[in-house]
Amino acid sequence: MFKIFKKKESVLTAPVSGAIIPIEEVPDQVFAQKMMGDGVAFQYNGMTIASPCNGKVTMIAETKHAIGITTDSGADVLIHIGLDTVALNGEGFEVAVSVGDKVANGQTLITVDRELMQEKGIDLTTPMVITNGNELKGLSVLMKKGAVTKGDTPVVKIE
Repeated sequence: MFKIFKKKESVLTAPVSGAIIPIEEVPDQVFAQKMMGDGVAFQYNGMTIASPCNGKVTMIAETKHAIGITTDSGADVLIHIGLDTVALNGEGFEVAVSVGDKVANGQTLITVDRELMQEKGIDLTTPMVITNGNELKGLSVLMKKGAVTKGDTPVVKIE
């Protein structure tokens, strides 16, 4: 009867096609120790980062290496593209959305110049964390290892 007051759950899909790895295996202690929040990480060969959910863009780093989305159910999702990419000061990233935009699951958010990243020796391991997980009812990692498809493979469930 009072379902209108209940926040619905969200399922986050992979923002890239490639392989998923446990957040604990990211070679950056801020992510591996879950200082930013719980989540998963990805290793991939593509050039585009897609929205893992329906929601609203709430943050784009000035250096274009990270983007935040708030899901329709209120979870704050941070996608951090690569490790040490902040030092590029935006070089190699093309952002396709703006803060305040509504986005759909699978929609392209950012394009990465993979050739430039390889030339500069950048590790493109990409963590995706829920930064307000302690405020949510529950967070379940659905998959820790294996192949994933961008916009399709469910990887995290948020209640």
